[in-house]
Amino acid sequence: MLNIRKRNLGWQQLRRLLSTAIPQRIEDEGDWFYSSEWWAPTSAGDTVFRSISDDGNGVVSVVACPSSRPENCYWARTENWLQKRYEKIYPPREHEGNFRILGYQWRNLHFNDETRQSTVKIMAAYRDSHPGFIFLMQQAECLAVPYVKSMVSAGLATIASCKFDLESAVYGRKPMKILCIGHGGGSIPLFLASKIQGAEVHIAEIDPVVISASVQAMGFPSYSIMTPNGSRAYSTPDPIEEVLWKGIHERIQLHKSDAEKFLLENKNLYDLVFIDAYDGEDIFPHALWDTDSPFLNALADQLHPEHGTIVVNLHSDVDFRDADFNPPGSHLLPMGKYISKVCRSYKEVLLGSNKSSYNGLAYVVSVPWVCNTSLVVCRGLGKSSRDMVMKTIMSRARVVENILDLPFSCMQYLKRGFTLVN
Repeated sequence: MLNIRKRNLGWQQLRRLLSTAIPQRIEDEGDWFYSSEWWAPTSAGDTVFRSISDDGNGVVSVVACPSSRPENCYWARTENWLQKRYEKIYPPREHEGNFRILGYQWRNLHFNDETRQSTVKIMAAYRDSHPGFIFLMQQAECLAVPYVKSMVSAGLATIASCKFDLESAVYGRKPMKILCIGHGGGSIPLFLASKIQGAEVHIAEIDPVVISASVQAMGFPSYSIMTPNGSRAYSTPDPIEEVLWKGIHERIQLHKSDAEKFLLENKNLYDLVFIDAYDGEDIFPHALWDTDSPFLNALADQLHPEHGTIVVNLHSDVDFRDADFNPPGSHLLPMGKYISKVCRSYKEVLLGSNKSSYNGLAYVVSVPWVCNTSLVVCRGLGKSSRDMVMKTIMSRARVVENILDLPFSCMQYLKRGFTLVN
């Protein structure tokens, strides 16, 4: 997630500080070029969801802002796709009315009207036979927030560097177990499940209000919600959701659970783990990085020993008003004591001491345009010099881009401030 209040930087100011050249042709609808459409005060949009959290997140709200893309000249193609898919799944009902798109919007998840937890793009549509029933579909391929692209790029490029057959997982020939700690709007799990046919994605989210916000206002599939006993909250998917998400929502499990409790009660072996868990006060809980915590130790037990990779989203703990901080042209956001402690904790527990049998390493990269850092800890990637490790991961990043047909380049999310954790 991103914090506005503590940085005290508007999107225009932050963009001037940290922006790079804007590409002439923008194919990625989540490109930073469009950030002015969604990076705005909550007063600039329409609040479409608002509720009080009992789990430390304060006021949880979703704010809608207009999206300029895709242009309406392309809507007919999507309407035809929806219609054909519906007729294929429900052939007896093929004459019940055509699909119509109302438009596209950005949806921002906020805690306490201050911290921006997640940003997604949704499509709003209806059937002309039921014009009063509007449904939302999150655009899974559109990752708007730079730190999300950083986490995805780093995680996939790194695990692909560890002899994990990512291509087989992408085409469904090999299973891939993925865990997401923290849900937000669900952009990371939905992106991974839609891009990787062999992926089974588990999500642990402590706050039921956040889950409700993602489903009701951010177009996340409700069929993914699980009950405490491990069964689906809905025995059968909604017919419209089946049209939108068939083949994808069956492979997502969204659990209302504390992260520590989830790991202690579910003995899975995960290939890839993403951690993005901040509360309403913009705090990364100490229990998630304490070396003596049951969470980290359970995570170590459930991370694949040969290629297990973990990516953690961290906020910079450097005061940007400090005279020594000079962002323009800088390729490294300096790490303060807090981030350094978190990095060392993850490396120590997940890779072990010098006597550990785990071969692996940890590194950080600075996220372009925003003040976040991605921490990556990987088992199976051999220890080497910074340049050799970076070269290996960069070469696999190009392969990842091609296999997944990404609308953005992983390179810009890996090369900035690449630093090994000692």
